[in-house]
Amino acid sequence: MDDIARSLAIYGMLLALFRLTGKRALAQITTFDFILLLIIGEATQQALLGNDFSLVNAFTVIVTLMVADLGLSLAKQHSRKLNRILEGEPLLLVDNGRFMKEHMDKARVDEEDILEAARSLQGLERADQIRFAVLERNGEITVIPNRPR
Repeated sequence: MDDIARSLAIYGMLLALFRLTGKRALAQITTFDFILLLIIGEATQQALLGNDFSLVNAFTVIVTLMVADLGLSLAKQHSRKLNRILEGEPLLLVDNGRFMKEHMDKARVDEEDILEAARSLQGLERADQIRFAVLERNGEITVIPNRPR
């Protein structure tokens, strides 16, 4: 029973921590982010298994984590509020060529991140060419160009 409680506690703590630290798609992680994930993985492994390295303990931990993940995904389907808390909402970063500094600061995204997405996704070079840029729930930036006049 201790294994299950420890697994749920670690799962909840990591979920909250990653949710609070912001959105970033796996394709966009920096070297620093990657190293941090490796260290967190090692620390988590030790906390989950404790001193018991048996197959039964490993199986219990894995099943507990899978059930917790399945339970949360089912709960998110039935609760829009829970889904919004866990997954977040899209965030407008550029509105008609104007950077939304408050939203960018909240998401820890800078102008270069947005312009990079604009270049790679739409071939745009300047902010005034962007109608909207949105930070999606998955951490990707969607860019909608201004229509030609």
